[in-house]
Amino acid sequence: MSSARLLAALAGGATRRPLLVVMLAAVLGLGGAAFALRLRPTAATGTFVSSSSPEYRDTQRFYANFGEEPIEVLVKGDLQQLVLSSDVDRLVGLEGCLSGNVPPQGLAKEGGANGPCGQLARARTVKVVFGPGTFINESAEQIDEQLAIQTKQAEAQARQAEQVVRKAALARGEGAGKARKLGQQASSITLARFKEGLATLALQYGLSARPSLDDPSFVSTLVFDSSKPAGTPKQRFAYLFPSRESALVSVRLKAGSSERARTRTIALIRQVVAMKQWRLQHGGSYLLTGEPVIVADLTGKITHSIELLLVAVMLVMAGTLSLIFRGRPRLLPLGIALLAAALTFGALSVVGASLTVAQVAVLPVLVGLAVDYAIQFQSRVEEAFAEGAQDARVAVRRAARAGAPTIATAGVASVGAMLVLLLSPVPMVRGFALLLVLGVVIAFLCALTAGSATLVLADLRSVGGDRARVRAGGARFDASLGAAWRGARELLLDNPVNRFVSRMALVEAVRRPWRLLGVGLALAALGWGLDTQTRVETDITKLVPQNLESLRNLNTLEHATGVGGQLDLMVSAKDLTKPAVIEWMSSYESAVLKRFGYSSTRGCGKARVCPAFSLPDLFQGQGTGKPKLSQTQVSGLLSAIPPYFSQDVISADRRVATLAFGIRLMGLDQQQQVIEAMRASLHPPAGVSAQLVGLPVLAAKSGAQVASPWRRLEMLLAGLAAVALVLLIAFGGDRRRALVPLVPIVLATGLSALILFAVRVPLNPMSVTLGALVIAISTEFSVLLSERYRQERLKGDDAIEALRRTYERTGAAVAASGVTAIAGFGVLALSDIRMLRDFGLVTLIDLSVSLVGVLVVLPAALVLTERPRAIAVRVPGSHWTRRHGRTRHESA
Repeated sequence: MSSARLLAALAGGATRRPLLVVMLAAVLGLGGAAFALRLRPTAATGTFVSSSSPEYRDTQRFYANFGEEPIEVLVKGDLQQLVLSSDVDRLVGLEGCLSGNVPPQGLAKEGGANGPCGQLARARTVKVVFGPGTFINESAEQIDEQLAIQTKQAEAQARQAEQVVRKAALARGEGAGKARKLGQQASSITLARFKEGLATLALQYGLSARPSLDDPSFVSTLVFDSSKPAGTPKQRFAYLFPSRESALVSVRLKAGSSERARTRTIALIRQVVAMKQWRLQHGGSYLLTGEPVIVADLTGKITHSIELLLVAVMLVMAGTLSLIFRGRPRLLPLGIALLAAALTFGALSVVGASLTVAQVAVLPVLVGLAVDYAIQFQSRVEEAFAEGAQDARVAVRRAARAGAPTIATAGVASVGAMLVLLLSPVPMVRGFALLLVLGVVIAFLCALTAGSATLVLADLRSVGGDRARVRAGGARFDASLGAAWRGARELLLDNPVNRFVSRMALVEAVRRPWRLLGVGLALAALGWGLDTQTRVETDITKLVPQNLESLRNLNTLEHATGVGGQLDLMVSAKDLTKPAVIEWMSSYESAVLKRFGYSSTRGCGKARVCPAFSLPDLFQGQGTGKPKLSQTQVSGLLSAIPPYFSQDVISADRRVATLAFGIRLMGLDQQQQVIEAMRASLHPPAGVSAQLVGLPVLAAKSGAQVASPWRRLEMLLAGLAAVALVLLIAFGGDRRRALVPLVPIVLATGLSALILFAVRVPLNPMSVTLGALVIAISTEFSVLLSERYRQERLKGDDAIEALRRTYERTGAAVAASGVTAIAGFGVLALSDIRMLRDFGLVTLIDLSVSLVGVLVVLPAALVLTERPRAIAVRVPGSHWTRRHGRTRHESA
């Protein structure tokens, strides 16, 4: 069975029981919309790089050992008031609640079992909490424990000394009393030496009694630098006490948490921070931020904004269709587009997938193509009625045989271009391609089935009505709207711009086709060259709404600490306790910090990279200069350090450790430069491996791959090749028939790039994939018009008449669908979110170039394919002459 007969059978089958088909489509559409509304944008690490990539595997291994990216609670307020008052107890309580370690008897005070603390404890999604309150408390307990151990050791040494001296005295013949006295003296001397060391330690830590969280002298000595102005924290504890006016609590979630669990945990952390139990009494406050919080807030904000904007888009598109589309029902194309979008995104939800930021960009492409499929098919049905079809079912079958194969061919060619995106190394780009291909197939089937059934139901003659009378009523309805309606329609369709485009398309193309194509090629070539200079904005702080609370908090965090994110170096070996490994880590850390402008005297200042809590920090104070540690010292110290300190920097099996760096907020391109520089200086000892890991590494790599102009060019060429191959196969190897539609497609890609560069609209992670939009839409328009021209030529019309009829019929439908999509998605340019606003502007430009470029360029390409004698043109003004027995039209 031929494709024409198959498509006619499919459309005809839908017309046998049109009401059932429409009702089924409505039910499926509502179900799909319900599922689609459950989708939420995701920024999971798996969307940035392939799960098989080394960076992804290393990052997941790091997360498994140390937890995911840190959520930061910035504590604002005078640091002395914070740690030297009762507020330090509130900090300890806050950190315990965040870690889920509140004892059952304490839950009643902390909101109960169903309060935020209880829910966090049950969720068990938090791996580690590292904060100033617990740090001070653990330090006090550790010092107290070490003092107790050393006291017992000193007492044992004193007893041993007493026994040794007493036995020696007895062996020399001394009396028992004198021997006992000498032994007691030896014991006293040993204890005195211990007390001298204890006094030194007490002086070092300001101890007048057992160290405790409530001892201001101990806390002050532990936290503050006595060599600097009062209240200045020690530089070595900058990851906990960044400045005199702030402290920092870091929360890492367990690896493998689902998107929903992560979002829920962040919401609970937000509730915990707001609990009155932890409210600071000396003017301090808490600010919640960090990359996970910003991503969660951004996805939620985008979701809400998209929902509102899509309502506006649909309203604008409905109004535009009502004005410019003469087919009935006028809003059927929009209904088909909504049905296709609901089914496509509903299917994505049903299979349990998440919606990546790139997949949001599927919507304008899908709606644009779906509206075009529906308008083209509906226009063919209207033509069938005009040519004498007496019944809607007959008209639908004729339209399916005459127009559906061409629409299908254009759709398959567009799909070929989209499938090229599967070659991208970025998973979210591949997901964009697969979802769009699914949407195109669904849109075409919806237009052919639900569209056919709706057209039959709308045909009142099927229930005894009179189509002519209905059309007349429609005309009277149009007339009743008066001058406003006609004026709006003329503004959109019959305006100087459209008349200029029409004249360019039909007159200039016939009169000077080489000149038109030459100018187009020159401009397109300029666009391809300038596309390498088009900026891709990857700085998330510039793309998100500036009123986002977590973003403001992140800016405050960077101002207070000098850093806005964290970059981790994962170091692995069979045994990381070897002194050589520790010394290499310390040396590498010093070299990196010096290279990027950090010094211990200036602090972070304007440095691009700053120190963060790392394994070498555990060994500070074990010597001067570069630490010269023994194996015994390293093993002993790691055994003595409480898990609270060590778990954040080294795994329990001593095989994986982290060397952490704080980094400033910067674009992904700058971030990638920092990462590459750090990688270049990595030369670990034999038997040791070191990899930079984490979200900054994955995001920077993904940004570099997506933003690469050369990769965009490769994808462009591959997409065009795919379209050419599909058309060659579809047209049985007819090269002229297959390659002529490519001419305006090729030029449209360059013209779009030129305009984007000229208007200085940067690309972003959402809009960078929209190069596929130009090829897909241009392919659709170009194939439809060129095939309609061919059909008119086969009927016996000359080239001029064929062009006129093509633009009068298919061209009008193309213009209607293009203007509808342009008007609708132009609404996105009004968004207050820069990412959405730029996305809307790029969509607007791409759709406009696709429409105008094809309408203007294609006639010239078609004319040049004709034999020289097929067209003889004389163009006085705007008139032309056709010869060889054809109709002559000249000015008087």
